[in-house]
Amino acid sequence: MKDTESTHQKIQEMIDCYAANDPLKEMSEIGAETELDEAAVKWIALAALHGVNQNAKKISVQHTGDGNVRVTAKYREAELPSPGAAIGQRIIDLLRGVTHMEGEKGKTPLALGIRNDSIELKAKVETEDGGQTLTLKFPG
Repeated sequence: MKDTESTHQKIQEMIDCYAANDPLKEMSEIGAETELDEAAVKWIALAALHGVNQNAKKISVQHTGDGNVRVTAKYREAELPSPGAAIGQRIIDLLRGVTHMEGEKGKTPLALGIRNDSIELKAKVETEDGGQTLTLKFPG
C-alpha cells in the first residue's frame, strides 16, 4: 500500500506534535535517528518552530562537496512600539517593585503564569548615563 500522505502534511503534523518542545534540543538529537525521511521532516518542522520562536531572520543548511553539513541561523532585532516616556518609566518602577530590585543594578528571576503554564524570565536592570535599561530575558 502506497503512502499518499504528503510531505507538507507530515511537516504540519510534526509542528503540531513538537510545538511545546524545545526545538533546538530536539534538533540536536536528530543525528541519532535511523529513519532518514522521518528525521528530515522532523528537522524541518523543528527548524520552522525555532525560527518563529526566536524571530530568526534565516536558517541555512549548507551541504559541502566533501560531505559536511553546516547549519547557520541569523537573527534580527525587532523594535517594539514604545509605550512613551511616562509609561516606560512606570514599567521599570513596577518591575523593580515586584522583584524587589534596589540600587543602580539588579538581576533576578521573574516567574509568570501564562494560561495553564508558567515561564521564568530573568529580569535585569542597569543604570547608565542617566538612563535605565530593563531587560527581560526569555528562556531558550
